[in-house]
Amino acid sequence: MGVGSPVTCQECGNQVLCEKFSPAHTQIQWTVDAAARCPRIAARVAAGELGARVRSCPPLRASIEAAVREGTLEVPADA
Repeated sequence: MGVGSPVTCQECGNQVLCEKFSPAHTQIQWTVDAAARCPRIAARVAAGELGARVRSCPPLRASIEAAVREGTLEVPADA
């Protein structure tokens, strides 16, 4: 993964680095311990799930989609 563009979750303020390869393909790199910052992931970890296995967070997904709409996260034109 390259550097990626920063995207901040509108719910918890966690920042991730994202790259869009197509409208459906998003790569995310967490910049801090997700379980320590994201209350949704923390709840799943507290219930026994491994943090690295939590594959999604709806508010973060919405924040990424908003970044695409706003143009701060670009989807390649040839995607």
